[in-house]
Amino acid sequence: MSFLGFIFASRMKRTLLFCFSLLFLASACKSAYEKVRTSSDPLLIYKTANQYFQKKDFQKAVVLYESIITSYRGQKEAEEIYFKYAQCQYELSDFESASLYFKNFASTFVLSPLKEEAEFMSVYSIYKTAPSFRLDQTNSEKAIDGFQTFVNSYPDSKRVDECNKLIDELRARLEKKSFEQAILYFNLKSFQACLTTLENILTDFPETKNEKEIRLLAIKASHEWAVNSIFEKKKDRLIQTLEKCDLFIRRFPTGRSAMEVKEIKKNINTTLKSIKS
Repeated sequence: MSFLGFIFASRMKRTLLFCFSLLFLASACKSAYEKVRTSSDPLLIYKTANQYFQKKDFQKAVVLYESIITSYRGQKEAEEIYFKYAQCQYELSDFESASLYFKNFASTFVLSPLKEEAEFMSVYSIYKTAPSFRLDQTNSEKAIDGFQTFVNSYPDSKRVDECNKLIDELRARLEKKSFEQAILYFNLKSFQACLTTLENILTDFPETKNEKEIRLLAIKASHEWAVNSIFEKKKDRLIQTLEKCDLFIRRFPTGRSAMEVKEIKKNINTTLKSIKS
């Protein structure tokens, strides 16, 4: 073998040895976890799961906790195992499972000092699944109901303020979705559907900060609905729109919106005069 060939062969050998060493170390680390996972020693699995949990390796911890839940049923360790198992689901962003397991924990360990936290986390996990206002808001409604139930059940909890803030956030999301729906109806010239949606918003969200925008759109929808109605219904619907205008001006007497409403009112009065004549 030539000298260059010998050098090349030596380097290849060292490279292969290095790769085999890495594979061996990786295999050893994996086998240590697998050895625990496949063992028949619940205590070893329990202790190892807690170690992974402390290291925030929730993927390994959740597998180990799951394997011993039934082994510790009825024992004092079961409470900790089940709570941490639910927490792992949350940390792994499996919020639907987390909500279910936290709820089951609260109903199973009714005397646990962690019951309150479990009930909060069950609802908070639902909150984490609530989508943007443009999508279906079923989970937002569930979360609102859940947070309100929590506040009623634990009025002295340190979580009450947080729950109230989250409720306000979710209600604002629902309101925004409804208002966007009303705008869509208006653009599609479905003025009656637009009006109904806007009236529901004012009923469902009486403390809304968007009252001016809601009432202004309601006046425009009501006006369009009236002027495009058959002759027999036009007068009554114009009068109803006038009433909306008067209410708006009383509540918001100044500004560009008030001027716009006054102009609509002027047009309505002109139309009513022509109808009478």
